[in-house]
Amino acid sequence: MPSRSVNKVILVGNLGRDAETKFTPSGAAFSRFSVATTRSWKDQQSNEWKEETNWTNVVVWRQENLANYLTKGKQVYIEGRLQTRSYDDKDGKKVYTTEVVADEIILLGGRGEGGGGEAGAARSGNYNRPKTAGAPEDDLGPSMQIQDDDIPF
Repeated sequence: MPSRSVNKVILVGNLGRDAETKFTPSGAAFSRFSVATTRSWKDQQSNEWKEETNWTNVVVWRQENLANYLTKGKQVYIEGRLQTRSYDDKDGKKVYTTEVVADEIILLGGRGEGGGGEAGAARSGNYNRPKTAGAPEDDLGPSMQIQDDDIPF
């Protein structure tokens, strides 16, 4: 029986810096950014709430237009896999780094935060421009606007 393994990462956090897009020598685009995730817990000894923030480096391939929307402070949902790679630094010392290779990125947040709902999803090379609540009518056309009667509950 073949062995099974899973390499899946899901992050929901805030961007620590604007995404930076570069190109490989062969012309493939990649964008890098960092995501801050914070956890809170109550300390058993002091009975005080504590917080810990973790910074994760993320890379997304062939989504150069996406970087325009990935700006510092935005809340994002990231789904991808962990990858460790190595390189030689300027002194010739081998350096190892682990990052998340994103397969899916969804901009989160409400009105004015650059996300909202399903708008802003980027899936495996199929990126659609994010729309926020209150997007201009020409995005959907005046007859395609969602009305209260369209909501089933």
